[in-house]
This record gives sequence, C-alpha cells and structure tokens, in this order.
Amino acid sequence: MAQRAAQIAGHLNYPNGLLAGQVAIITGSGQGIGAEAARLFANEGAKVVVSDIDAEKAKQVAENINKSGGKAIAVPGDMLDAEYLKTLVKKTAEFGNGKIHIIVNNAGYTWDGVIHKMTDKQWENIIALHNTAPFKLVREAAPYFRVTDGEPRCIVNISSTSGVHGNAGQANYGLAKAGINGLTKVIAKEWGPKFGVRANSIAFGHILTRLTAAKEEGAFVTTPDGEKIALGIPKGKGSLKDNAYADIPLGRPGTATDAANSILAVASPLFGYITGQVIMVTGGRNM
Repeated sequence: MAQRAAQIAGHLNYPNGLLAGQVAIITGSGQGIGAEAARLFANEGAKVVVSDIDAEKAKQVAENINKSGGKAIAVPGDMLDAEYLKTLVKKTAEFGNGKIHIIVNNAGYTWDGVIHKMTDKQWENIIALHNTAPFKLVREAAPYFRVTDGEPRCIVNISSTSGVHGNAGQANYGLAKAGINGLTKVIAKEWGPKFGVRANSIAFGHILTRLTAAKEEGAFVTTPDGEKIALGIPKGKGSLKDNAYADIPLGRPGTATDAANSILAVASPLFGYITGQVIMVTGGRNM
C-alpha cells in the first residue's frame, strides 16, 4: 500500500512537473544535497546537467536519473578551471537546445582554521571556490539568461548560516558565504528588471552531509594541486557535541532531502515573485 501511495504521489506533478521544459545546471551534484536536488529537479520535468569534480559519481547520478525516466547528462570537471566552466555552459546549452533556465551554485567544501593559524592557501582556495567560481559560471552563462523570451530564468546560490551569523573557525567560509549573498542581490537587481531573472540564496543551517559528519570518518577532498583536505567536525565538538540540536526548534538536523526540497521550491514557479532574498533553511535555528 505504501509503495502504491508513493507511485501515485510521484505522478502528481503539475502540470508535467514544476520545472517541465527547463534546463538546469547543478554544481556539486555528484553526491549529497546536489545529487538529491538533481533527482528532484528531474522528477519535476527538468533536463539536468550533473556537474561534479568526481566524474564517476556524476555519471552515476545522471545514469540513475535516466533509468528512472528523467533526462540528465554528466559534465564533470573542476569548478576552479575557467575552461571547464566554458565547457559546462556550452554542453548545457546543447543539451537544452540552445537554452539554460536554472543554475544552482552548490559545489563547495569547508577548509576550517582559526584566524591566527589560517594559511593564505586556505583563505584563497575557499574564496575562489565559493565566490569566484559561481561568479565566473554566471558570467559565462549570461547570454542564456539575458534574454526576453518570456521563459523563467533562475539562479540559486547555496549559502550558509556561517555567512549570516559567522562561525568560529570559518573566517574564509563565513566571508565567502556572505559574499555569495551579496552576489545574489546584485544579480537580482541587474538581471531582474529587463530579463525577469530571479536570484536567491539559501543559507543552510546544520544539514547532514560529509561536511558535518564526524571528522573521524575520514572524508576528504583533494585540491587541484593534490593536497588532501579532511572534512567533518571532530566528535564531541560543535554540532556533534551533546545537546547540539537543543536550540533547533524542530529538534533535529536537516537531511539532504530537506535541503534539496528547499532548492526545488526556490527554483520553482511557486517562488515566482521572490528574488534577491537570503532564505534561511535551519529548522528554526536563528544564530
């Protein structure tokens, strides 16, 4: 019975899906929030371009979408490579028959350190990944957004409460996430009046991903020059300490599906008159 209910729910898309006929780039969609967003977007009728530095994971996400009746391609590559961004936009436009409707700037990771010990490399890497790369992608895709064909265009930038309230040990990440909020507001004011482009940021609180898992689990990312960066939070500290969720009114951290649902909502016609906003997705936590 539950399975039948799920099947029925899967067909209750309006009219053919909230994003029917739209073409979306989702960066960092080989796993976690991005992969779940790719799945949800495809289920709502979008043609999805899966962008991730991990080629195998990107291909797997795209394959799963296609097997489920959706439409997706994988265009893997490094967001810090300007040539890759050109390729990503070119292949997306080809996949979309000359059109791109949505960009979700989701790719990224944290490289934490207290201010007096943070290296220039840590600082510059995180700013490049969370600010410069999204800017360059949006700039490269400008010809597909600065159009007046009457179709919806939307940019969703993924931010964090670290960029709104700050967070100890994240001077680089906090600045970068505050910066992406500023870029969001500029896009809304530049491309909204004539072209109708909407731009919003989503500032996530504690979402269960590899960035918030226990550091002892050993997750890491590798920089373009081969340096390994450990991901996660040490057990017993920060959001992994006892009573860490006591100040979240919903009493729990968010899941990747919670996060992806919010991305879908912001990109959908339901948010058609909302732009230039930083939308807090935190379970009610306000600090």
